[in-house]
Amino acid sequence: MKVQANNVGTADQRREQMLRAALEVIEERGYAESRIADVAERAGTSPALVIYYFKTKDQLLTEAMRFSEDTWYEAGTRRMEQIPTAAGKLEEIVAMCCLPEADTEPETSWVLWLDLWSQAARNPEVASVRQKFDERWRGLIGSLVTEGQEAGEFGPVDAEDFAVLMSSLLDGFAIQIALADQVVDATRAFELTMRFIAAQLGFTWTSRRSPRLAGT
Repeated sequence: MKVQANNVGTADQRREQMLRAALEVIEERGYAESRIADVAERAGTSPALVIYYFKTKDQLLTEAMRFSEDTWYEAGTRRMEQIPTAAGKLEEIVAMCCLPEADTEPETSWVLWLDLWSQAARNPEVASVRQKFDERWRGLIGSLVTEGQEAGEFGPVDAEDFAVLMSSLLDGFAIQIALADQVVDATRAFELTMRFIAAQLGFTWTSRRSPRLAGT
């Protein structure tokens, strides 16, 4: 049994190594220009073994993003456990989305999401994964809104509608951040998102994480 457990552990480690390698390669080269062979080389293994684990390049992309997402949520949960208010928890997850200093491991840039969205527009399998990601994200936002309302922090907004608005706003800013827009950088995206959240939910927010925006 101990030998079997060690084999499982080794397989999990090998799989994680490949997923991390896939995230790095796709971020550097883009999904279209990334090959299974590139990921295998980065992971220090063979293309045949990568195919054994993931079958296709599309599956490798979605599994790598799923791995990144799970790690992100685990880190977010640990951070939110230390924050007493729903407003503070919302600020934390917005910071994790926008601000480089709040990144978690494995570091996943919005450039990877551009690749995922592009593939989802044409590939039903990838689209299904993207939909599950969005449902999870909106569910987290909605639950924090409900938590804040029950605690008397937030006003009477529809939690589900608000989750759609906030997630869509962040997706839009994600494109600007990924493209290194000089007008809408990460700090400004964070600040504007938090101002929107505070106005919609009816609480006072003052930035504690980043310098004031130029000209404000």
